This record gives sequence, structure tokens and C-alpha cells, in this order.
Amino acid sequence: MELSDDMLIEISYVNISKYRTKVMKSLDGEVLIPSQIAKNSGIRTNHISKVLGELKEHELVECINPEVRKGRLYRLTEKGDDLVKNLE
Repeated sequence: MELSDDMLIEISYVNISKYRTKVMKSLDGEVLIPSQIAKNSGIRTNHISKVLGELKEHELVECINPEVRKGRLYRLTEKGDDLVKNLE
């Protein structure tokens, strides 16, 4: 499959940060709250929200219940799903 330039740019954006890479892989096929992502990826929870924010800006992850303050659920977007298949 030929990857678009946009997809290649996003892949490199995720790959340059091991945190972003781990969060993406942790969410692959899952719907998780930040503390579960932290546990799965071995990243401290305080870093997770920053990483999720960055990935959300790039439309790679989405929050499916943004109205709640505790227990927000995150999953990969369609774009994020495509991207994670191309990560090392």
C-alpha cells in the first residue's frame, strides 16, 4: 500500500516521540482511560494527558465522552488506526 505524504508526516511525528508511539500502540483496538494507557505503556499519568492532547490535535485519537471530568475514554480515530498499522 502506497502511503500518502500526509500519512508519512504523521508517522514520523509519532515515531520521533517514544511516548506518542507507546500511547498509540496502547490504544490499538482498545478504548481506555488515561490511567490504563499509563499502565499499559509504562508512562507516568501526568505525561499521558499531554501526549493525548498532542495526538488529538493531529486527529489520531479522540475522546468519546469529553463531558465527564473523570474516566474519559480514548480511542484511535480512523486515521490513527491506519497510522498504528504502519508503526515499527
